Amino acid sequence: MIDGSLATARLLVFRVGTLVCAVEVDQVREILPRLPTTRIPGAPPVVAGLVNVRGTLVTVVEGWRALGQAPPSAPPETPVASAAPGSTIILEVAGRDADNGGATRKLIGFTVDEVIDLLAGGDSTLEGREGLPGVDPTLVRAVGRRNGELFIVLDVAALLGPILTS
Repeated sequence: MIDGSLATARLLVFRVGTLVCAVEVDQVREILPRLPTTRIPGAPPVVAGLVNVRGTLVTVVEGWRALGQAPPSAPPETPVASAAPGSTIILEVAGRDADNGGATRKLIGFTVDEVIDLLAGGDSTLEGREGLPGVDPTLVRAVGRRNGELFIVLDVAALLGPILTS
């Protein structure tokens, strides 16, 4: 069963490895070209590192690692240094303030291979997440269909929340 708010939500659809995924547009702050990161010593492998987005340090998560996908193939060598292919989606994730216990909104980057589309609620059909092979169902809010192709609507808090607290 799909909650009513998701059925009317606008979704950003993107690809990570072989998975086509979506998140609610309300959670997306911006979409940037793939940004080079500064590695954080001791951070888990899923964390690519930090980027500076207009003066704000943002933790970036490797989308393929977070979703259990195969690593992306290395791009062919080019004589000019360039950023890795793909995009970094800057998401707003709900969190808890450790000092006073209140709710906060934290920015986190999520790397994707390709941004595909922006869908309005009526542009796709959403179904329950039961029986979804190969993906942890606790990370999925719903399964959608766009032009005959399946995509998963990610539960951003379930996917990125544990990373924010580590």
